[in-house]
Amino acid sequence: MRKGDLNYMGKRFFTYLSIIISAFVLISACNKSGKAGDASDTSKPVKITVEVFDRGTDGGKTDPANNEWTKWIKAKILKDENIEVEFIPISRWDENTALNNLIASGTPPDLCLTYSAELVGNYRDLGGLFDMEPYIDTVLKDLKDFLGPDEALPGRDMIRRNQDSVTGAVYSIPARRMNVAQNNLFIRKDWLDKLGLPIPQTPEEYFNTLVAFKEKDPGGVGKNRVIPFTMTVDVRWTASIILNSFIDPSLDMKDRWINTIVDRYFLLPGYKEGFRYLNRMYNAGLIDRDFPIYKFEDEYDTLIKSGVVGSMCHNWDQIFRDSKMLLADLQKNAPGAELVAIDPMKSSDGVTHKYAYDAAGILFFIPITCKNPVAAMRYINWLARYENSSFLQIGPEGIVHEMSDGIPKIKAATGMWIQNSPQNIDYTIHILGLDLGDPEKNIRGIANAYPWSEDIITAAFKTAITNARPGPVVPATLSAAGPYSQTLVDKGNIISTLAVTASPENFDRVWDIGITDWLESGAQIILDERKAKYIEP
Repeated sequence: MRKGDLNYMGKRFFTYLSIIISAFVLISACNKSGKAGDASDTSKPVKITVEVFDRGTDGGKTDPANNEWTKWIKAKILKDENIEVEFIPISRWDENTALNNLIASGTPPDLCLTYSAELVGNYRDLGGLFDMEPYIDTVLKDLKDFLGPDEALPGRDMIRRNQDSVTGAVYSIPARRMNVAQNNLFIRKDWLDKLGLPIPQTPEEYFNTLVAFKEKDPGGVGKNRVIPFTMTVDVRWTASIILNSFIDPSLDMKDRWINTIVDRYFLLPGYKEGFRYLNRMYNAGLIDRDFPIYKFEDEYDTLIKSGVVGSMCHNWDQIFRDSKMLLADLQKNAPGAELVAIDPMKSSDGVTHKYAYDAAGILFFIPITCKNPVAAMRYINWLARYENSSFLQIGPEGIVHEMSDGIPKIKAATGMWIQNSPQNIDYTIHILGLDLGDPEKNIRGIANAYPWSEDIITAAFKTAITNARPGPVVPATLSAAGPYSQTLVDKGNIISTLAVTASPENFDRVWDIGITDWLESGAQIILDERKAKYIEP
């Protein structure tokens, strides 16, 4: 493909998409007669479709759209609200492309989810999203009460976090994060013990520890099979603790926000040096040579479970998740194996800076193609009622959890009761993290939310939140990123791969060429808009 073809194809796609959405807007305007559609005959159930992430849980044997959880939801929402729900599974690892294709074909779910604010902004600007603002104080009252005030934007409710600063419309609503811990760097503690090595406390000690893993094969897997560190093509996430530690800690919030493009930190001072560190690791034979082909996490997970990997980076709780079974299967394949969270990546000021999540999480929105938007909002509001979200998070006692001192302790569920994600966040789309109805119980419940000992969960959580802070929140309405976001994500992966695998003498040239192309592919346009629209919080 010639240089520029990807941008050209992206622009053609969004031009086509705008035509499709415009047609639906006209049709909707003709059909609504001034009201958001809902069934006129209240005796008949209203039907809606709801997106659910397919994470390949349980090796793909568990259907996220048809299991005990979805059966419970369907039965109870029909009884409580007279709404029939059909779940539409979409790959978590290909969500943006899948949503683009569904919207282009005019068949998106009535209620959609995404972590991409740029995707939402693009559909908003094309006129493809339903405005929920008129219903916040009525149809969405329970949700509004649950989300509460927005601590990042004093004076605003969380439900209005994404309110258009000009029109006042609300086209998307964020979930509330109960736990803002983000990432951890894990290491094989049993390998350290075998070599008589302490837990590394600095970047150089971490590097030297991986060298020892490579040279001495403490797991006895064979020197040619040892993988000191593995990651996927999504380097910015699966090496996040390493990369982010190199960002200039003195960078102010304004410059940090302006220079963060499609949730990528390529333009932040110091980030390049994080890639230089990874490049050094790669050229020393410490990084899995096949990482560029790991678009999804199947191969990555399999390697960790097989016992050949010495260290990895991911979600703070990734190894404990029942849906992934990383630590459980590792211990089956390598008895005595132990993965622990470590914190060696000190920034230039000697502090282990890392990111925490913002309290606002995944976004949900209603496409203009939805025939019954009020029913979709009633569904979200129904989820926000504690009796419903609580059951979905902890399930039936004796099957999914046991009670311990008044706190539910999650068991390793099997079969149709396996949770698609921790605390079923793919079904409880208004909340990320365990909610036991009381802040003190929530803290105690974090450790009990996994079928592992309280000590190792608590240690991992404390490591993840040590010196962690969320990125800046700015109440600006942005539009530029939409048509470029997927191109920039894809090219960002290419930049990352080429920078890590370059020869040391070519690193700077490869990086500079990649960043120049990234800017020319839309990042500069987004950067200019962020500079122009920055607002002091």
